[in-house]
Amino acid sequence: MASAASAPVFERVAGIRAIAESGRFKASSSTLPTSREPAAVSNRSCSPAAPPPLAEIHLVLLGFVGHCAWFLDQFGVLHDGKNPYPGAILALEKLAGNGAKMVIISNSSRRSSVTIEKLRSLGFDTSCFLATITSGELTHQHLLKRNDPWFAALGRKCVHITWGNRGAISLEGLGLQVVTDVGDAEFILAHGTEALGSPSGDPLPKSLEELEQVLMLGLEKRLPMVVANPDYVTVEARDLRVMPGTLAAKYESLGGEVKWMGKPDKVIYTSAMSLTGVDAHECIMVGDSLHHDIKGANGSGISSAFITGGVHADELGLSEFGESVGEDAISTLCSKHGSYPSYVLPSFTW
Repeated sequence: MASAASAPVFERVAGIRAIAESGRFKASSSTLPTSREPAAVSNRSCSPAAPPPLAEIHLVLLGFVGHCAWFLDQFGVLHDGKNPYPGAILALEKLAGNGAKMVIISNSSRRSSVTIEKLRSLGFDTSCFLATITSGELTHQHLLKRNDPWFAALGRKCVHITWGNRGAISLEGLGLQVVTDVGDAEFILAHGTEALGSPSGDPLPKSLEELEQVLMLGLEKRLPMVVANPDYVTVEARDLRVMPGTLAAKYESLGGEVKWMGKPDKVIYTSAMSLTGVDAHECIMVGDSLHHDIKGANGSGISSAFITGGVHADELGLSEFGESVGEDAISTLCSKHGSYPSYVLPSFTW
């Protein structure tokens, strides 16, 4: 047997038949795992000394479906903001047909109902999902209920960094007063990176440089910041778009106080586990961001599958959908981000 140092880092499989006929992932009785029987792969973990295996979605399926909850990111996994990825709709239908409990957990500034409508408009059967949890929904609920001490201490006057061309985020029903003068604000609320909200509700377009100037003024006043989308960038068609997390990271690096809502914070994973009624060892997160999806899964004690063709595609030198990447490049990237997936897949396909 080869030593651990010389053994292949990734396993490559042609399809589900190769896995099913190998018998590797069958229980000792030569049957697939039952709903209450731990799968052979469910306890596999990845660390710097044990890089993740390359798999296809059906390899993961054989170990988890029927008794596991699947937490799915949307951008970079299911779609690119404009169109569904090839094979993603079929993969969801196959998982649903095999009894998987699926929850969308997304660092989207928008509320859960908007996300569901978006997925439906792209052709996804939304009945496949048990629930949808977005960072925007979590932010809305915390600002509304204020039953958390940190949120209870916030004032009502905010500078609202929102979207312009992508559609401004409504704050209706939250009892907030949007101000454009930082001197009048009690906190900063970041939903987007294109505009400032106004008292009338109409977004005032701003460049990233202008928004950074707003942050500098916020630092002078020591204003706390709530970021409703912790992502740094997201996939839009074949391009990457700057997300609110980039602004929040800069604000925090300069000494500002930031409340991060969504992945990688455990709160969104805990909410998803509560909805599905399963324990951490029965869950798997599928995402394209090592810093958010995979790091959050690591911190929550659940398995994860990293999709290489999303936000890290350029870093990995990928130019085509479904293109494979060398094991050294993935290992280096995982170490760089300190995030270690259980599985690595080129795309979310069956």
